[in-house]
Amino acid sequence: MKDVDEHIIEAINNIKDDRDITKTLLKDVMMYLSGDETRHEKVGQVAAKYVETLQRSNEQLVKVVSLMQKRVNKSNTFTEEDKAEIFELLEDAG
Repeated sequence: MKDVDEHIIEAINNIKDDRDITKTLLKDVMMYLSGDETRHEKVGQVAAKYVETLQRSNEQLVKVVSLMQKRVNKSNTFTEEDKAEIFELLEDAG
C-alpha cells in the first residue's frame, strides 16, 4: 500500500502531466482560432474548458503545497482533514 508521500508525488506528477497535455491542446486551439475569427463559435467553449482545466490544476497544486507545508510545520503528521483533502485530490486527478 502506498504511503502518503507516494500519493502526493503521484498527484503532483498527474497534475503536471495534465497541465502539459492541456497546454498543448490549448496551443493547438489558439493556432486554429488565429486562422479565422469565425472559428471562435466552433471551438470557443473547448478553449474555455482547457483554461478551466489549467486553473483547476493550479488550485490542486496550491492545495498540495499547502498540505505539505502544514506537514512540515506540524512535526511531519497529517490530520484526518489533511488526509481527506489528499484523498480528494487523488480522486480528482485520477
